[in-house]
Amino acid sequence: MKKVFLFIASAAVLAACGGPLSPQDKLTVNDKKINAIIAQMTLEEKVNMLHSKTNMSSAGVERLGIADMNYADGPFGIREEGVPNGFQSAGWTLDSATYFPTGSALAATWSEELAYKYGSGMGKEARLRGKDVILGPAVNIQRLPVGGRTYEYLSEDPILSAALALEYTKGCQDEGTAVCIKHFAVNNQETNRGSVDAQLDERTLREIYLKPFERAIVEGGAMSVMPAYNKVNGDYCSENEHLLNEILRGEWGFKGFTVSDWGGTHSTMGAMLHGLNVQMTGSNYLGQPVIDSIATGALTEDLVDEKVRQILRVRYAIEPVPADVANTVMTSQPECQDIALQVAQKSIVLLKNEGILPVSKDVKKIAVIGQNAVLKTQSGGMGAGVKALYEVTPLQGIQKRAAEAGVEICYAPGYKNFPGRRWGPAPAKANPLEASAIDEPADPALLAEAVALAKEADLVIFFGGTNKSIETEGSDRKDIKLPCGQEELVQALYAANANLATVLISGGPTDLQVLEPASPAIVQGWWNGTEGGTALAQVLFGDIAPSGKLPFTFPKQLEDSPAFAMGNFPDKNAGGDLFSLLYRPDVLKMSREERQKLIDAMPKPVSKYTERFYVGYRWFDTKNVEPMYAFGHGLSYVNFAYGEAKAVASKDAVKVTFTLKNEGGMPADEVVQLYVSRPEAKVEWPVKELKAFQRVSLAAGETKTVTLTVPVKDLRYWNETVNAWDLEHGKLQILVGSASDDIRVKTDVTI
Repeated sequence: MKKVFLFIASAAVLAACGGPLSPQDKLTVNDKKINAIIAQMTLEEKVNMLHSKTNMSSAGVERLGIADMNYADGPFGIREEGVPNGFQSAGWTLDSATYFPTGSALAATWSEELAYKYGSGMGKEARLRGKDVILGPAVNIQRLPVGGRTYEYLSEDPILSAALALEYTKGCQDEGTAVCIKHFAVNNQETNRGSVDAQLDERTLREIYLKPFERAIVEGGAMSVMPAYNKVNGDYCSENEHLLNEILRGEWGFKGFTVSDWGGTHSTMGAMLHGLNVQMTGSNYLGQPVIDSIATGALTEDLVDEKVRQILRVRYAIEPVPADVANTVMTSQPECQDIALQVAQKSIVLLKNEGILPVSKDVKKIAVIGQNAVLKTQSGGMGAGVKALYEVTPLQGIQKRAAEAGVEICYAPGYKNFPGRRWGPAPAKANPLEASAIDEPADPALLAEAVALAKEADLVIFFGGTNKSIETEGSDRKDIKLPCGQEELVQALYAANANLATVLISGGPTDLQVLEPASPAIVQGWWNGTEGGTALAQVLFGDIAPSGKLPFTFPKQLEDSPAFAMGNFPDKNAGGDLFSLLYRPDVLKMSREERQKLIDAMPKPVSKYTERFYVGYRWFDTKNVEPMYAFGHGLSYVNFAYGEAKAVASKDAVKVTFTLKNEGGMPADEVVQLYVSRPEAKVEWPVKELKAFQRVSLAAGETKTVTLTVPVKDLRYWNETVNAWDLEHGKLQILVGSASDDIRVKTDVTI
């Protein structure tokens, strides 16, 4: 810790001498003014800033001209306005926002440039709504294929996640909106998320689970942080001394404020002493009990002053939007809709293609089969959604593009849709296209209708996958199997017409063991935002070449993935979800004591991360387990030729240079990936790890020289003996390719 504080002190001296301020130290430039404001505040006014005012705000001090802090739920679109003390719609007309592709889709672009644009689009629309802080980006590592928030998070890899989190943060804050990066930390499951204790070693914590937060905070200057619901190594994240005080504020020099997840505060003393600034929602911990604790001497007013100072730093950095300016124009703006389109275009992953795609000019009739071609994905399930101004469905996108080409489109639902848990009143009339169970077999009548259309078509496009009730906040999937008889349907379609392409619409991976042999072409289409159908049609018809890459591994079967293989998941005693419990209508009517009894009765399981840093592809590669589709995989309509790689090491970085040629007849992007292997290492390492990547655009026949840079600091490991970062010197094997299992060129370098 002495080294850390010496570093911070040195930075302060440098700033005082006119040197450049770090992204976090920029928050301190108003401290003198802030201290003068704090001196004028009463204790009650200070404490009033430490908890919610409404469901989506915390208080300022009107008497002193300090505006409230207004939060926007996200992170893939500014949520519609809700009633002051709940999540129900307020019924406004100008709060329809742009629905951006969800987190896993953004990650599939592997594009730092698009992540910046994405953040800037979110920041712009938040300002139009008068919001100061976006509750996002969500950057936790995708540890479980079944994870309920896999669609919201970015990747199974910390280097990819960190790069995108950094640019999202910079883009958003450059537009004058603060990010609240979440969920800090090790929030990798929805099962028992409000009470589970994630137990892991320090090396795994540092190298895998903290990396995305670290870059967004240290390099991006993220202004606020949301501690996760869960515990880490015994302590709730909202009162975790190691995470919030030692690492976040101590080592990383964080100068902003922390805000609990909704219902994620657990005590007065724990939260006050161990790093929380704002309780959301309610004041039962960081309200009157704080004042009472000061009166008894258990807490000091100086501690309250410091927490208020950290909040005011962000308040002074983010200009409040006047009430008569906010919400005067439609939230969704054309420039942001265009960003959503760009992300969707670059995210689509071509998993397999036996010459079926792009759609041939000989095709005159296409049968589009599957409800996922028509179901909208802007909302559903539990958690953040978007009241989108519009959403182009896959079928709409295909119909519009087909009309331009003179191609006839016919559609059949093919299978029933599983609606999941009902969050509102049950419909007055049953929907014949809804299944009563997720594993309900294929409906014979729907199957027969779909097969009849398939026989008459030149091409069949089957839309399968999940929906936002199956993959949802608050619960994890029981498995990754395709629901509602989709496997039976696709086999029947393939038997009727072998000219078949499958498009998967989902946020996370699905089990493709049955579908893959019956699909000559497979496309991963994601929950791709307001222009998702437009982008998909452009790829299917060959207007643009597919260029997305998988941000996580598709296992052949769930049991192949590390947490399942090690027996670390699922929990044996799954209970209810804390968030949904706290905000149930019947629970809201209870006394505080009654609600607390419900919380205390929840299971408190331990989740052991004994797979350690062997997460995702690190596990599959090291254990020689063949996946269905590997991390980083994604085909194109062209071939790319990689030239010989040359590597040069300095004390600060390893630079690798090679040529890349587009050997096809159309413009295309390739995402080049650099992995590092350590054949002579004494320290334990995965067989290879991603350390750099770049999206490269090439015209038909064009060759470019590509240089990838790996900072030496990214080659370090956390040495648990000395409790610090350390570098193992020696030989590195540099592996450059198109996917983690598609290495094209190799070279060696010594560090």
